[in-house]
Amino acid sequence: MAFDIEMIEKVYATLGERVEKARQLVGRPLTLSEKILYSHLWEGTPTQAFTRGKDYVDFAPDRVACQDATAQMALLQFMHAGKSKVAVPTTVHCDHLIQAKVDAKTDLARAKQQSNEVFDFLSSVSDKYGIGFWKPGAGIIHQVVLENYAFPGGMMIGTDSHTVNAGGLGMLAIGVGGADAVDVMSGMAWELKFPKLIGIKLTGKLSGWTAPKDVILKVAGILTVKGGTGAIVEYFGEGATAMSCTGKGTICNMGAEIGATTSTFGYDASMDRYLRSTGRPDVADAANKVAQHLTADPEVYANPEQYFDQVIEINLSELEPHLNGPFTPDLATPISKMKEEAIKNDWPLKIEVGLIGSCTNSSYEDIARAASLAKQVADKNLKTKAQFTITPGSETVRYTIERDGFIDTFDKIGATVFANACGPCIGMWDREGAEKEERNTIVHSFNRNFSKRADGNPNTLAFVGSPELVTALAIAGDLGFNPLTDTLINEDGQEVRLDEPTGNELPPKGFDAEDPGYQAPAEDGSKVQVVVSPTSERLQLLEPFSPWDRKNIMGAKLLIKAFGKCTTDHISMAGPWLRFRGHLDNISNNMLIGAVNAFNQKTNSVKNQLTGAYDAVPAVQRAYKAAGVPSIVVGDHNYGEGSSREHAAMEPRFLGVKAVLVKSFARIHETNLKKQGMLALTFANEADYDKIQEDDTINFVDLVSFTPGKPLTLEFVHADGSKDVIMANHSYNESQIGWFVAGSALNLIAAAGKA
Repeated sequence: MAFDIEMIEKVYATLGERVEKARQLVGRPLTLSEKILYSHLWEGTPTQAFTRGKDYVDFAPDRVACQDATAQMALLQFMHAGKSKVAVPTTVHCDHLIQAKVDAKTDLARAKQQSNEVFDFLSSVSDKYGIGFWKPGAGIIHQVVLENYAFPGGMMIGTDSHTVNAGGLGMLAIGVGGADAVDVMSGMAWELKFPKLIGIKLTGKLSGWTAPKDVILKVAGILTVKGGTGAIVEYFGEGATAMSCTGKGTICNMGAEIGATTSTFGYDASMDRYLRSTGRPDVADAANKVAQHLTADPEVYANPEQYFDQVIEINLSELEPHLNGPFTPDLATPISKMKEEAIKNDWPLKIEVGLIGSCTNSSYEDIARAASLAKQVADKNLKTKAQFTITPGSETVRYTIERDGFIDTFDKIGATVFANACGPCIGMWDREGAEKEERNTIVHSFNRNFSKRADGNPNTLAFVGSPELVTALAIAGDLGFNPLTDTLINEDGQEVRLDEPTGNELPPKGFDAEDPGYQAPAEDGSKVQVVVSPTSERLQLLEPFSPWDRKNIMGAKLLIKAFGKCTTDHISMAGPWLRFRGHLDNISNNMLIGAVNAFNQKTNSVKNQLTGAYDAVPAVQRAYKAAGVPSIVVGDHNYGEGSSREHAAMEPRFLGVKAVLVKSFARIHETNLKKQGMLALTFANEADYDKIQEDDTINFVDLVSFTPGKPLTLEFVHADGSKDVIMANHSYNESQIGWFVAGSALNLIAAAGKA
């Protein structure tokens, strides 16, 4: 039986009525995305139609999911909200703080020892406030959510950008910052600009070497890392219904890499099969009763150009396996072109490591297809040329693949099975030799491949592919190997060809696990004590940010003018810094240390205008804070791309940065800045970015008249006394300006709780 079946049945009870009312208001057939949006309005039954990409709308999500790295800050904020229990079903998943190094057993034991204080904190807070807790080793948040909580037609938010994975089960699942999660956990509305809609029609059917991962790798190449910003991507067509539920999840998961708000698929037989296989026949039965409302109206998919803002068509029968990268997930190369591209770009052809698994590709089907290739190593007398690792997505998957012999198959080719955790995908990989910073190539089935992300080495070129392609490339050890056409030389000197991968969509014997790793919260949390040591290096209770003094910001200094790509990994690195995710002061020492300074093309080296000396970015900002000098950050396009981590907004806020001025923002980061009481601004004229000089002083001359829709005027005073007046746009509405005035959105929640 499913968790929260009563909540799911309640959603379905009003679904038909709300969808019909929305259809009347909009005056046309509805997409699936619109049905879910309109059936989850904070007001309940819809009373008006909304304009895509324009109207801010209040929603009522069904549930919240938090991973341990972001949950620390989210729950520290929730403790300030004055609530005795979360208002909606909420879970915490311990998956980010387990470093991959030796093997699953060793690494998990070390993590429990090193991060025991954090795990105990999360466990006790969950116990106290009615939150379901998934212990270290239980699995990666998105895989566990898909197996236990996702349901067709639901709306969920999660404090991780890959929350969108649950779209594989027909949800609208959206990544947010911790402050957004606190709103919903506190029983308040969640605000989102009504998204635009991108429809992707999948014709034909996947076969042979081509996998669901290749669909999103192709889409990323078409839309780029910002092409989905402000939009929901809805997949449909015969190719979609022919695909497994977990394959759909993989596609939705990597939708975060095109900046999409979320991605989803209509309810179909594959979702029914998956629900039943994961022990939720009650959800499948309930969904089948309202199935007509869990997909778009027939007219929509028949004539998609009339209903979506953009339509892309991909013929799966013609789709070729892809590898995307290096250094960005949207550089898409068909495998037949990879050798040519690698030689042209001087990418190292020798593959050092192949890694499969992670939240993106760790389903039973993924592992089974990879194992079918691993088995051929012995059968064809081959030898695996690269190191090979597997990261199972959950204890349920791990236990099941061990029972069905796949781990034994991997053992025979010398593979390492890491813990059921994020591991190398998020930089939690203690890779031997990475500190030498040698230029090398790895291939993986993860979702992101930004510089330094996997192993901290800026010279590691990481390429993203399907688990089966990664396995084949690891066996070959050659980036230019095309398993569709090329042969390998086995240990007898014979030419052999790898057979196409095969594998069951779901385990024939069903899923199983001795201990999935779930801890239910206390019935009465009032007696639970949450203790945070004042001397802890890992956890720190929060102090409210100061409200705006309602004056213009004058005499601000330029902290950094970031050049080129500046993701949340550049703003607040993961890897070893994850251990400080619950301690705002300590983690602020990584603020913007990965950003490239436009004036000297160096990282973590900016000019301190008080002394004239160059120093680390956090050190310079701490000097400004100590002197009471405000500062701003300037950036390029898609600033804040990547993870949902709100630390990238909280750190500059904590250290005294007042505003971030960029050419464009990634959606989640812009919201995070607003929630923390900062100014998130964009150049009215992008060319003004070039006018900003290293020694500039900035005056916000009309901030006192900060209102929705009205640009702000910024005066940049240069070292020679000359000035440039720059207009800065913003997207704040009245309530968001209220966050700025109060000092943060949380300050308003806490004030409301005391009223």
